[in-house]
Amino acid sequence: MHKLMMGLARTLAIIGGIVLSALILLTCVSILGRLLNGVFHSDFMESIAPGFSRWAIEMGVGPVNGDFELVEAGVAFAIFCFLPLCQITAGHASVDILTNSFPKGVNRFLRMVTEIVFAAVLILIAWKLFDGMISKRQYGETTFLLQFPIWWAYALSFVASLAAAIVGLYMAGVRIYEFFTGRILVWDGMEAGH
Repeated sequence: MHKLMMGLARTLAIIGGIVLSALILLTCVSILGRLLNGVFHSDFMESIAPGFSRWAIEMGVGPVNGDFELVEAGVAFAIFCFLPLCQITAGHASVDILTNSFPKGVNRFLRMVTEIVFAAVLILIAWKLFDGMISKRQYGETTFLLQFPIWWAYALSFVASLAAAIVGLYMAGVRIYEFFTGRILVWDGMEAGH
């Protein structure tokens, strides 16, 4: 079961990384286009190469239309793609100053409670994304510039958040088992100091 969950988490993280890389490239192209557009509209460029300036502007050199809409939707999706891997590898930020002095049993209990709370929050997020997706679809809401349906972004984020919720439930189950049996199923480095 752990291999399946880890495979799901890694696959989503790779997809999220590809999407994030594409968004970075899109942002760079848009910034470069915005910069070049300003140069081609400048008085200096119009005076030394008016024909080239007009040609470049007519070719569409400029910012990518709707780039911020794509970045907004894509980053939300990428974040939800990274959550399962962060959850299964215990990659969330933690402050261990106080808990390092607790006995193993107390730490296992705290980890169990934390994983249960994380799972509940991930389920709540997935549920609310599903509600938002249905609402946006019913009203036919679209983005301002590109006019693509907003529910598409909600649907992609919902799928990734559903995977995060599944992984969160799995990890909660693992930590519950570990607490009651005292046997570690998923080592994440926190056990080494105790």
